[in-house]
Amino acid sequence: MWAFDSFEGLPPAADERDVHDTWVEGAMAMSEESFVARCLDHGLPRQDFTTVPGFYADTLKPDAPGERPDAICFAYIDCDLYSSTIEALEFVGPRLCNGAVLAFDDYFCFSQTHSSGERLAAADYFAGQERWNLVPYIQWGWYGMSFMVEER
Repeated sequence: MWAFDSFEGLPPAADERDVHDTWVEGAMAMSEESFVARCLDHGLPRQDFTTVPGFYADTLKPDAPGERPDAICFAYIDCDLYSSTIEALEFVGPRLCNGAVLAFDDYFCFSQTHSSGERLAAADYFAGQERWNLVPYIQWGWYGMSFMVEER
């Protein structure tokens, strides 16, 4: 398992599609140490997961230092913001496998005044994709949605 996270909370809004009443810079922060402790407390051995601290603009770019996964069969995207979700999808997209599950934690969370957040980012990213088709899979709560990824 790979966990890419700033461990500093949300980055500042990059554009109007990031606007949300409660998603402000620094919100929802959890330290890397707390994340690791929570994983261990839930029985996940430390050798079974890798944390990659930093904002996506730095850690997901092609020339970022360190190891990265080559093939992704499950991705849980909990980015909240449109701009962060696009960055995550640009990283994940070329690594997806046919039959992968792509889950969005905040798929149905968006601005009261305009389209925004994870749902808009997924729509924008996959509208331009010739390779992948998203098939609705499982919805949880009022906020989360997952998709099966299949080759067109």
